[in-house]
Amino acid sequence: MAASTSKSASKPLDELSFEAALKELEEIVGRLEQGSVDLEDSIALYERGQALKAHCEAKLKAAETRLEKVVAGPKGASGLEPLDPS
Repeated sequence: MAASTSKSASKPLDELSFEAALKELEEIVGRLEQGSVDLEDSIALYERGQALKAHCEAKLKAAETRLEKVVAGPKGASGLEPLDPS
């Protein structure tokens, strides 16, 4: 892969926070939109971007799961509601 504008580009995905992964993904999209990257580097950037997208989606899903709780009604669990942190 060509030299990246982000220091996180060489980090494994599991070491990236959501914010770092999103920033790197935005940088990749910007580089690809410029059209000045050769074909091989474009493919590598696209693959890294796909992996970053999946990583961000997984992080969001994990956060969503942490913020939900089961609502117990008279007949047991009846649904989910957002977690009230207060």
